[in-house]
Amino acid sequence: MHSAFQPHLRATAYATLGLCTALLLAGCAPSQALTEPQTALPAHYPSGVHTAPANAQSAAAELPTWQAMVKDPSLQQLLVQASTHNHDLRLALLRAQEARAAYGIQRADRVPSIGVGSSHARARVPGDLNATRQSVVSSDHEVFVGLNSWELDLWGRVRNLSEAALQQYLASEAGAQAARQALLAQVARTYLALREADERLALTRRTVESRAETLRIFTRRHEVGALSKYALTQVQSLHHQALAMAVQLEQERAQVAHALYLLTGASVDPLPPLERGAPIFADVPVGLPSSLLTARPDIMSAEHQLQASRAQVAAARAAFFPRIALTGSWGSGSAELNGLFESGSKAWTFMPSIALPIFDGGRRQANLDLAAVRQNAAVVTYERTIQTAFREVADALAVRHGMSQQVEIQHSNLQSLQERARLAQLRYDNGASPYLDVLDAERELLSAAQQVVQARYALQSAQVSLYTALGGGTTLGHATPASATNPSSPNS
Repeated sequence: MHSAFQPHLRATAYATLGLCTALLLAGCAPSQALTEPQTALPAHYPSGVHTAPANAQSAAAELPTWQAMVKDPSLQQLLVQASTHNHDLRLALLRAQEARAAYGIQRADRVPSIGVGSSHARARVPGDLNATRQSVVSSDHEVFVGLNSWELDLWGRVRNLSEAALQQYLASEAGAQAARQALLAQVARTYLALREADERLALTRRTVESRAETLRIFTRRHEVGALSKYALTQVQSLHHQALAMAVQLEQERAQVAHALYLLTGASVDPLPPLERGAPIFADVPVGLPSSLLTARPDIMSAEHQLQASRAQVAAARAAFFPRIALTGSWGSGSAELNGLFESGSKAWTFMPSIALPIFDGGRRQANLDLAAVRQNAAVVTYERTIQTAFREVADALAVRHGMSQQVEIQHSNLQSLQERARLAQLRYDNGASPYLDVLDAERELLSAAQQVVQARYALQSAQVSLYTALGGGTTLGHATPASATNPSSPNS
């Protein structure tokens, strides 16, 4: 009995010795110097606008949704249209779905793969190929349940690869949210530009009509000899100036409308009337904490990329440890088909395997070095993304502050030029000044009126930029998809 079990015990001892040797070699797996991100945010923005403390519980601790910020129903409808039909956004969402499927594939490696199968064979062996010198017909029938090669993830290699795939999926989903945010902001700014073009064009057309009437009166006065040719040409020049501006604005307006159609896939003409000076986009709340920046989708994407790179480093380190895989099957086998499930027909196989490359030309070390470099690069990218976001908010705050002052200054300037034009016309009517003074006053008045419209819409565009820079605008206020709230279950 001792002699019968001796080979088995010897094989077990060799296997144990091999495993211990592999573990000893794996214990020498090198470590790489990895950097950690520095994510501390300043207490206030460079523009001097202070933020609230990180633990502030004010009502302005969160940004409102697009539906709350947008006051114009036409823009709200265009935002919904863009979220549904924009091709760039659809591509970004498809990339997120692609990463989701890739994660599902990688996650499946963590559980055993079990399959059922059967094999049936029948063969005839000629007599000159066997000892009996007679032909033999043989049959082989098997039905089995098999365990495919399944790695025992003792060192976390498969788990970390699955984690890396999960983080890549979450990064892609955050990237899709960033694409949605950028799209909605672009639609809002383009819509504001279209409204601005409409208002400036209406203002110019009213000026064209007024100057056309003036030209008609002066032409009649010239015909009766009450006005010189020189004065008439001055009035004609003023009229032509307004006409040229109207043509230019019509061209600009058409280009903006085409851009908005490309973004939304919907025609925007004609726009419903809007009360002059009515706000289209609400003011962004003040006193928001700088920690809100970490919720920006681009920062979240960079953070998930960083976590994915860390998991890749852990998986590369685990490659220095032995891989233990299990393969086996259980079933029934018989030479006759009707004997498959008879007593004594049970058959099974169990084949564990241990593998550890001793020499691979430095492949595993190079793979670990590559993963470490990528992880350090992800840290730099994450820090740069946060710094860029902080700068965008600071710039947006500075622009909003400056444009608020510009609006006030332009309004005051317009009022002054309106009074100047009235006085110039009055002086000309009384013969106290030449018509050239009226021309200069009219030119400056039209330019100032245009600048007031531009400044007012630039201020609203600055509100959009500040809103998106702070991390708002990823959704339209609808419920968050289940895939975003439960990323660990991509097949739910």
